[in-house]
Amino acid sequence: MTAVSSTAPLLAAYRGEPVTRRPVWFMRQAGRSLPEYRKLREGTAMLDACLDPEMAAEITCQPVRRHDVDAAIFFSDIVVPLRLAGVDVDIVPGVGPVLANPVRTAADVDRLPDLDPAALAPVRDGVAASVAQLGDVPLIGFAGAPFTLASYLVEGRPNRDLPATSALLAEDPATWHRLLGWVADLAAAFLRAQAEAGASALQLFDSWVGRLSPDTYARDVQPHSAAVFAAVADLGLPRVHFGTATRQLLPAMRDAGADVVGVASDIGLDEASALFGHRVPLQGNLDPAVLSADWASLEAATRDVVRRGAAAPGHVFNLGHGVPPDTDPHVLTRLVELVHSIPTGQVD
Repeated sequence: MTAVSSTAPLLAAYRGEPVTRRPVWFMRQAGRSLPEYRKLREGTAMLDACLDPEMAAEITCQPVRRHDVDAAIFFSDIVVPLRLAGVDVDIVPGVGPVLANPVRTAADVDRLPDLDPAALAPVRDGVAASVAQLGDVPLIGFAGAPFTLASYLVEGRPNRDLPATSALLAEDPATWHRLLGWVADLAAAFLRAQAEAGASALQLFDSWVGRLSPDTYARDVQPHSAAVFAAVADLGLPRVHFGTATRQLLPAMRDAGADVVGVASDIGLDEASALFGHRVPLQGNLDPAVLSADWASLEAATRDVVRRGAAAPGHVFNLGHGVPPDTDPHVLTRLVELVHSIPTGQVD
């Protein structure tokens, strides 16, 4: 179990309780924009770095040391559990996850391997090493949600239009649900391994789910995300659900079992909070594109997010998506200082 105090600002905000300072962290803060990350990663493939516990822990902690953010997120990738289960997947630079054998038929689903719990040892070790270095800073564990992970399995490589995924969902719903059931079990095991090694909160990423209608999401996706959240409910950790372009899905994503909803930049936090009757803590949602704007514009946008976030019972400042790789890290540090400088009772 983690030794992080339950009064840590991140955890208090996740519970909708008063905070001593406004918590802030950034999705994709570990890696990408940091020169120390790029130097450490030289000559090491992405998935190899994720599965090297010492390297993963160092990368996890780098943004905490540099930016003074209020949480670390474990350095990994949503396809790591696929690799650990024995799926032939690699992250190709400039492309993304590429699978040797896409999963598109009932027979393909039959061939999916079972995950050996022992294979998660590098993940457990990396989380434990991170927690040991972070001290009183909480670590967030994460996994890809069933729909997004399944879309990579079906497409075989990134494809924003998701043609093969849409075809499978429409033409063979039985196979679709079997596939998502397999992925849900995998994601739950990945989250549980991180929690048992010391993570203080868990986040489920559903990067592609915003392409679905509310009816399709409720029928064909939500039950599997709910299964993931239910599988880790006994751990008692805050569960965060995030997806991009999901304004029409936010209530259903909360109903899947989330304690906190991550909000992308397609809706204001005040409007999002109203969807939940102002009863659900929120995380988000500065547009990442603003990070490259002049400081006056960035400060104004930041204060606007803080003002809107005050409508929720708890607010963790974050981006509406991940840190762009060309972001100036000094801007992120200054942004954290700004968020921390705004009194917690001030919403102007």
